[in-house]
Amino acid sequence: MFIETESTPNPATLKFLPGQTVMDKGTADFPDSAKAAKSPLASVLFGIDGVVSVFLGSDFISVSKNDTRDWTTLKPQVLGAIMDHFTHNRPILAEGAETGEAETLDDEIVTKIKELLDTRIRPAVAQDGGDIIFRGFEDGTVYLHMQGACSGCPSSTATLKHGIENMLRYYVPEVQSVQAVD
Repeated sequence: MFIETESTPNPATLKFLPGQTVMDKGTADFPDSAKAAKSPLASVLFGIDGVVSVFLGSDFISVSKNDTRDWTTLKPQVLGAIMDHFTHNRPILAEGAETGEAETLDDEIVTKIKELLDTRIRPAVAQDGGDIIFRGFEDGTVYLHMQGACSGCPSSTATLKHGIENMLRYYVPEVQSVQAVD
C-alpha cells in the first residue's frame, strides 16, 4: 500500500491519501481525542503523541499536530498507523456512528447556499485537506463550521470572508455575511 501526503495551507496539518475510499458518505471530524471513540482509525491516530485532531474525508485523512512535535518524526508514525489500519481492513467508523451534517427541511435560499457549498466550495476546500459544513442561515448570515485543515488555519478567515462570502453574496443576494462557528 502506498500512501501519498500533501501539505495544506495550515502548517500544523498534513493530508494523507491512502489511494482508496476513506468515507463512503459524508465526512467525520474529530477535533479532540474524546470524540475519537466513534472511529477506530481516529482512536489509533490520537494514540500518537502530538496528534491533536483528525478529519476523515471521502478519499483522505487530515491530521493536525501540536506545536511541540515536528512532522519529520510524526509523519512516519501516522503513515504506519494508517497503513496498518487499511491493510487489516478495520472499520473507519464504529457501528452506528454518524457522519456529515444533519438533514433538515430547507427553504429555497438554504437550498441554493448548500448547492454552492457542495458544488463549488467544498471540493476546493477538500483539496487542502478540510471541509466546510453548513450550520444555518439566519437574518442574512450564513453559519459555517470549518473542519480538518481549515480548522485553525491561518488563512481560513481570509478564505471565509473574501472567497466564500463573496461567492455566496454574488449568487444568493439574501446573504449578507458568513461567520465561522464551532
